[in-house]
Amino acid sequence: MSTPLAVDTALTVLAAGLIFLWALVLGIWKYRQMATSADHLAHPYVDIAHRAALLYSFATMLLAVFVELSAWPTAVNLTAAAVVVAFFVLAIATYIAHGIRRDTTNQFEHVDTTIRIAMAALIVGEIGGFAVLLAGFVAGQFF
Repeated sequence: MSTPLAVDTALTVLAAGLIFLWALVLGIWKYRQMATSADHLAHPYVDIAHRAALLYSFATMLLAVFVELSAWPTAVNLTAAAVVVAFFVLAIATYIAHGIRRDTTNQFEHVDTTIRIAMAALIVGEIGGFAVLLAGFVAGQFF
């Protein structure tokens, strides 16, 4: 019998697994578009959604390692990881929406205030959330 993971680590690993499963399903959508299009290419945002989900699933597993080795309380680790994962999921969902609508091949072609605010939140959330986990790792492993 294996040793159970702490709840913050277990939930982060679960998120990684769910994002990876999502990536595999997105791969079916990408394949279908490639198989049926005249140029044998999927819409750029279908391709981006698939690749981003694959990368974010592994990035989420990396977060889980930092969660597990962090000195911070469970609530701090879980919140920091959840913020980062939420932005990963929102990014994938945005790519899927563009893939479904086929409305653009570059979502930054017409940047407005909403996109600027969303990108600022993403930058603060992803970097800030990971910085909390990295600091917890450093505190737990070196001090």
